[in-house]
Amino acid sequence: MHEVITIPAATATVGSPEHHLDVVAASQHYPRAWFEDETPQHTASIDAFSIDPVPVTNAAYAEFTDATGHITAAERRGYGLAYGREYWATVPGVNWRHPYPDLDAIRDRPEHPVVHVDHADATAYAMWAGKRLPTEAEWEYAAHGPQWVPWPWGNEWDRHRANTAEYWAGYPIHDLGTWKTWWCDHYTHHNITPATTVVGTLTDGTSPFGVLDMAGNVTEWTASPYLLYAPDRRYDPGYQAVADHGHIAVRGGSWKSFRWQARTSERVACDPSYSAPDLGFRCARDLPQSATSHHPTTR
Repeated sequence: MHEVITIPAATATVGSPEHHLDVVAASQHYPRAWFEDETPQHTASIDAFSIDPVPVTNAAYAEFTDATGHITAAERRGYGLAYGREYWATVPGVNWRHPYPDLDAIRDRPEHPVVHVDHADATAYAMWAGKRLPTEAEWEYAAHGPQWVPWPWGNEWDRHRANTAEYWAGYPIHDLGTWKTWWCDHYTHHNITPATTVVGTLTDGTSPFGVLDMAGNVTEWTASPYLLYAPDRRYDPGYQAVADHGHIAVRGGSWKSFRWQARTSERVACDPSYSAPDLGFRCARDLPQSATSHHPTTR
């Protein structure tokens, strides 16, 4: 059993510094515009809160569904979204209970993170547990701590510390072609089975607060609508369109991500009805302001 982590109130750094995005743009195949929504780096006032040290597991989600009778959106529609040999595809019968048709998540992977849950499914669990989803700013602060770093453990990437595509491939992945080579091999041996790992396994990837799996394993829902950090800044028009259509911010990267998609300040937006084999969540809870002291960020 993992004990919840208390995060003190703070004025926290959120977003990426400009020079970091130049490094990201030069190190992989996507242009800087794809990451521009991480800027400008700014501070956010965060009240004290607690956060689960690991994502919600299949076993925990089963307790919730047993107690409430909740049926997820993927179960109701009769199919789930999975990444096929070449691209995304819908697969009949795939949902959180069966992330692969022949896989029983509760029996075979009880301590893996639950997947194939949309935002409403995640929120329903959190409310049942007496908790909530973390805000985007809370999630990021829990991931990198008082001092901004690109990965929870620091400034240097280490594939052994996070369950990403490189963890499985065993070699660096900087471009889409290399990723596809890895994926085709992985698909040949495992088909669409999610390559999740038991939560909390990669302890060398812990954040400064002791929070685990903040890089890789599963991307995580937050409670926050996806909004641009500075409306007067010039962003790709697609970002504004996503913000205008009520998408939700998700964080952390997953088992099929590049290293750059598993950074503490990487932002992704998803439609609330979206669910996938690499998307899960963890919970947070409010704490009395007096429970912890206020620690302003030092730069």
